[in-house]
Order: sequence, then C-alpha cells, then structure tokens
Amino acid sequence: MKKTLFLSPPTFDGYDGGAGSRYQCKREVTSFWYPTWLAQLAALVPGGKLIDAPARGLALDDLLPMAGDYEFLVIYTSTPSFANDAKVAEAFKAANPGLLIGFCGPHVAVNNEASIMASPAIDFVCDSEFDFTIQEIAEGAPLESVVGITILKDGKPHFTGKRPLIEDMDSLPWVTKVYKRDLVTTDYYNGYMLHPYMSLYSGRGCKSRCTFCLWPQTISGHNYRTRSVKNITEEIKWARDNFPEIKEFFFDDDTLTDNRERVEALAVELGKLGVTWSCNAKANVPYETLKIMKENGLRLLLVGYESGNQKILHNIKKGILVTRAKQFTRDCHELGILIHGTFIVGLPGETRETIEETIRYAQELDPKTIQVSLPAAYPGTFLYNQARENGWLIG
Repeated sequence: MKKTLFLSPPTFDGYDGGAGSRYQCKREVTSFWYPTWLAQLAALVPGGKLIDAPARGLALDDLLPMAGDYEFLVIYTSTPSFANDAKVAEAFKAANPGLLIGFCGPHVAVNNEASIMASPAIDFVCDSEFDFTIQEIAEGAPLESVVGITILKDGKPHFTGKRPLIEDMDSLPWVTKVYKRDLVTTDYYNGYMLHPYMSLYSGRGCKSRCTFCLWPQTISGHNYRTRSVKNITEEIKWARDNFPEIKEFFFDDDTLTDNRERVEALAVELGKLGVTWSCNAKANVPYETLKIMKENGLRLLLVGYESGNQKILHNIKKGILVTRAKQFTRDCHELGILIHGTFIVGLPGETRETIEETIRYAQELDPKTIQVSLPAAYPGTFLYNQARENGWLIG
C-alpha cells in the first residue's frame, strides 16, 4: 500500500470554491464543511493521512516539508480553485519528484482532458465516483489498468474507461474514524448548526433535476443510492460515543427525505440513540413524516426554496410548487422543526419584480435562518450549458 496523503489544499485569497453550488465566496466568517469525500478515500487506504489545510489555517510552506514522507498525493479540487491547486501539486512534485499525484472532484471529472494537460505535475485525474479508483492506485495497480481515470499516453489524454457507480453503499467504510484520527471537530462551524457539529453521508445521488446543482450532474447521479439504516445508526452510535463534544449530526445527502419510508425508519433508530440531528430536505415532505422525524431528534432542515416565483422554479426544474412549499413550512413551524432557508437570486427569468416577490415569499415563510446566493454555473451542469449557449458568461 502506498503511503498516501489526502489533501484539501490551501485556498487562494480566502476563497472557498469546494463546497458546491451555494457557498462559493470569500470567508468573511469562519465557516468550513467537513472534507467528507476525501475522508471516504482515506478510510479505504490504511496508513494514509487526511489534511484539511483551510480548516487548520495551513499554508503551502507548512505542508511542503512533509512531501518526502509520502509516495502518493490525492488532491480534491474544484472549478474556482483548480489553477491554485495545480500550483500546489507542482510545488509538491518539485519537493519530491517521485511523488504520484492525482486529482479528484467534479471539475476534473467534467474537464478530464484539459485537466490532465494543465500541469506536468498531475499524473492522473479521476472520473465521477472515485473511491475504489483511488484505493486500487494506492494498492499499487498500474495507472493504465485502473478504470475511471484520465492519464497522458504518448503525450495525449487517455481515458481508461467508465467506472460504474457504487451500488452497495455499505461497502464503503465509515468516515467518522478518519475524522477522529485526522480532524479537529471544532474547526467546522456555520451559523445554523449547533457547534460543534459533524456531517456525513447516508447515501449519494438525488432524483431531483435542479439545473444548478453540482453533485448529481457531475459525480453522484440521479439515482439515490443509500446505506442501510443499520450501517448508518451503528456509525452514529460510534461517533456519539467517541465524540462527546458533538452537539448535532448533519446528513449531507442532497435530499435525505427523497426516500420517505427509509428516512422514517432511520429517524426511529436515531431516536433510540438520543442524538440531535439535521438534514437537507425538499419542501414537499408530508406532515406525518415530519412528525416522526421531529419526535426522534430532528432539530433542523436545510431547505432549498430558491425563488418565490413559480415560473423561475419551473425554469430551473425544481419540481416543487410554491403552494406546497408554504404548507410544508407551516407544518415545520407547527411541529417545532427549525428551517435554514436557502434562496438563489439571479436565476434564469429573474427580474426586479421576481426578486421582490421572493423577498415577500421569504418573509411569509419566516425560516429561522436564511441564506441568499447568486447562481453558480459550474461546468457539467445544465445551468452552465445554458449560460454558455446564451452568452451569460464572460471569458
């Protein structure tokens, strides 16, 4: 097994580009998401180490002295940070010319050929779901034999083939043991979770087709593949017992409530553990399901309302009616479920009038906390292609 470093690289100018469609901005407050995708890789490679440089406040000069200690470097990258991350790779390669360096993340999955050509320091880039891809390489498999990567062959990009998405999600080891070994839980904070909190996935994929959403369109697909309730609750129990400081567990699945029978069963088991938890939800969960969730430890739902204008919701394929979202919100208020409401201003079809309509809508919904973003047209999304076709992007 190669001695492997899994690196969330130092960000440039305080910019956070790695958290998907809503969170790309300079950090005016200290707010970090757990590097769960990297932790999942680290869990598959015994003896590896995960470093979350931004959360620890580490600069490149802090990291380079350890370049010679490793044989394999895996960097998680994003569209805004890719050029910076390539420079990090170049610095590591200069410090240790024999270091094998691979990149993973939505940006390189979508732009595989351009990414592998971007820097001689990059030995390969990963396709969509890359967990077992990285494991095979860490075990010493020759790059040409590993399915799911792009390498250079005779000076040209060569794709080794599409790796199927993981169907047995229980085959992935727990990320929380990597958190325990390599992370500091108090580094991770945002304005609506209890602090310190902990996030993890109970499944991947989302059946919704929101045009802006990064992960289902680039990495995880539209089939919601889930871990068993038993597997999840065993991990939460372990985490509860090994992280006594954690006040809330957050399920970062795109939409945990997509499978209502499963979320009800999961809630009941979480209730037995006595933990406080939260999750992402679409604004269409029925009252009966919400009630079961609340009675079993649910504190907060993150809800993507986006807009109060029905035509804009249709434009982005949100698949939700404003009237249904209002009823869902009334149900949450009645049950005592807090809501962090997320909105996006500037979506296709937006006008001054529709923005004012959304402001009135948000006031009527009255979520506990609110977040307003501009639309981020990431490569690989419908919104990005739409923006290119309509000349909305500069450069």
